[in-house]
Amino acid sequence: MDERLKKRIRWFNFAGMVNLVLGIYVLIQGPAFLPRDTLVVLVLFFLAFAAVDFYFPYALKKKWLEEQARKLSQQGLPVNEVKE
Repeated sequence: MDERLKKRIRWFNFAGMVNLVLGIYVLIQGPAFLPRDTLVVLVLFFLAFAAVDFYFPYALKKKWLEEQARKLSQQGLPVNEVKE
């Protein structure tokens, strides 16, 4: 797999972890100093972005594997030999 793609996947996973931690932190510590409506919006915001950040690496890897399979099939090689 291309090194730039691996780096992008690592950054998305890192950003997802940060958003997940922030969402959990706001969920636990937020009721002490935030109104309920603001708390819900912030928690949903962080958790939604965490979900997006965890989905993008999956989509990027899937797209890369499909592209590699397409290239192999154009060359007449077996598709089941695509390696990461």
